[in-house]
Amino acid sequence: MIFVFHLLDRADAGELRLRVRPEHKAYLAAVADRIAFAGPLTSDNGQTMIGSLLAIDFPDRAAAERWQADEPFTRAGVYQSASVLPFVNLWPQTAGFPPAA
Repeated sequence: MIFVFHLLDRADAGELRLRVRPEHKAYLAAVADRIAFAGPLTSDNGQTMIGSLLAIDFPDRAAAERWQADEPFTRAGVYQSASVLPFVNLWPQTAGFPPAA
């Protein structure tokens, strides 16, 4: 089942987020084959990262929550709030993907 992670940063987490980001990306790489989509949430300027939105396949909620608990941004205290919700994808994606190289 796909679980969506809606994660919002603490107001003062910008520098911490950048410092921990390599570890965060490596952690995501370990489940890359199960990621439906993933990326930063941004402020209206499209540049300032203010959170994360991830959709990842896990066998059950317990596995998703364990994964989230060990996620580097979580462990470092980047997030102010986190929600993990089951998601059913009923629409084929055509928007939001980088252009083919």
